[in-house]
Amino acid sequence: MKKVLILSISAVMLLSSCVSKKKFTDLQVKQTETQDLLNSATVKLNSCLEEKASLSARSRSLEEQVADLRKYNDNLQILSAKGASNVEKTLESIKEKELKITRLQDALTKKDSVTLALVTSLKREVGINDPDIEVNVEKGVVFISIADKLLFQSGSYNVTSKARDVLAKVAKVVNSKPEFECMVEGHTDSVPYRKEPLLDNWDLSVKRSTSIIRVLQDLGVNPKQLIAAGRAEYVPLVDNNTAENRAKNRRTRIVVLPKIDQFYDMIEKEMKNLAAGGN
Repeated sequence: MKKVLILSISAVMLLSSCVSKKKFTDLQVKQTETQDLLNSATVKLNSCLEEKASLSARSRSLEEQVADLRKYNDNLQILSAKGASNVEKTLESIKEKELKITRLQDALTKKDSVTLALVTSLKREVGINDPDIEVNVEKGVVFISIADKLLFQSGSYNVTSKARDVLAKVAKVVNSKPEFECMVEGHTDSVPYRKEPLLDNWDLSVKRSTSIIRVLQDLGVNPKQLIAAGRAEYVPLVDNNTAENRAKNRRTRIVVLPKIDQFYDMIEKEMKNLAAGGN
């Protein structure tokens, strides 16, 4: 059985002024719905695969019976025309269910293949050996984590010229995947921040996100693919108990993911096909 990679977007986002709170909430709801649907799809798929194995064995047995009965039908008159028709209908039903299972597997496998290609492109473009840049996949979602020191001066939300070189490489890959969305998450440490016009770490994290969003847009990324979000200090990688740890927590994470609506519709369609077949 092909491995089914589950999509999960474990992010609690705060949108900047350019993204309304309602839209952000809708994205959160859609994320939860998608995760639940993926979990349901996985359970259903595993059940269907077990059923497929049983049905395949039954299908082979029935096909052998049909062959034997047809071979000796003239002499033995065992298999009636009605009986043969019923067996044919059973075989057709089994083949239809196997086709639906295969379509669902193909949909998930296609997504996995696209994700793998995306990771490969990002690692080649951005540079896999840079300790301040990490590219990885978690639950079917591609993450690019960039250390704060590559992007901003301390306490600033103005993108450095060095950061533009890195973001240009990210933009090149994102531009090649118009069917994906790109969510930029700003993360801070726990040291309180207040510098006019910003009020706190929430403001700083979101402002850094929108600053990077604007750079990506200037680099040609379609703004319809971009989502701005801030997490403040509330999703740390490590405890904020040392200067080194606080530096690790100050970061920007770029999440590259399939457009939720498209992927949701694709899975929902195949789930409905399976449900209809089961009935």
